[in-house]
Amino acid sequence: MRVAVIGAGAIGGFLAAALVRAGVAVAVVARGEHLNAIRRDGLEVRSDLGAFCVRVDAASDLRELGRFDVLLLTFKAHQWPPLMEQIEAAARDGATAVTLQNGVPYWYVRDPPLGSVDPGGRIGGAFPDEKTIGGVVHVSGHVERPGVVVQSGGLRYVLGDPKGRPSTTLDGLLAALRAAGLQAEEDANVRTTVWLKLVNNVGLNSVSALRGMTVRTLLNDPGARAEVRELMLEALNVGRVMGVVSDVDVDARIAYAARLEDVKTSMLQDIERGRALELDPIQGAAIELAQRFDVPVPRLRAAYDALRRLERERTAHA
Repeated sequence: MRVAVIGAGAIGGFLAAALVRAGVAVAVVARGEHLNAIRRDGLEVRSDLGAFCVRVDAASDLRELGRFDVLLLTFKAHQWPPLMEQIEAAARDGATAVTLQNGVPYWYVRDPPLGSVDPGGRIGGAFPDEKTIGGVVHVSGHVERPGVVVQSGGLRYVLGDPKGRPSTTLDGLLAALRAAGLQAEEDANVRTTVWLKLVNNVGLNSVSALRGMTVRTLLNDPGARAEVRELMLEALNVGRVMGVVSDVDVDARIAYAARLEDVKTSMLQDIERGRALELDPIQGAAIELAQRFDVPVPRLRAAYDALRRLERERTAHA
């Protein structure tokens, strides 16, 4: 199995390094100084697997790296447009896409596709369900400096066929991840797991970015915790109406998050760096589906608008 990791940042960089260390044939797509450092010095990792450094083929364009069986998509889901041509080329060569991104993935709703996620259905057209594996990442991390990734928060990765069918590609990928020391789990109902991760992201990412708080600090603040809870409940209700989730204890999910390492959410990291936010795949998709199913989500809409204003302010001064 030959694997490409597209987006060698906090999540993708750690995955790539772990797989390389286990002997898997891996290449990465990165950019800028991070790419330069990986080419020059290798990819350095400090993680729950220990500290190590690997040499890995790297380029800014997947087409320079050859053909692949599996594409681990670890870039943020709002970054599809500039990567689309190179990923489509790999799709034509028969590669399977593995979505390891926050938010609602392109395969979640295909008819009609979500405008917030896959306008016009171009991504879904490149990767039908039989060439797609859904995934949910339960780890944290950040790029400390170019070429250096710090990972924390456990080693759990949940993967599944979009329709819960057997897949030899999925079996091979799970085996490779486990051989690399990662806690890779097969999920026959990955749709539910993706939505529950979205519920967390809708609450934690939004409020952490708006308040400038790390997760544990955020959840120890009664007002902020209440905001998180309200947003999560709205997103959960959309999932219930869609039939993808049933009864979920939101307070238990919040309590669990409060016990984890005190990290910055990815959205807070982007705000601090003046980067565009992954708003549409997370809040935007939840709002779009709420509209389709006639579910009121006033708090989600207000948070989306506030985050969009904050994004404009921060990017203007970056």
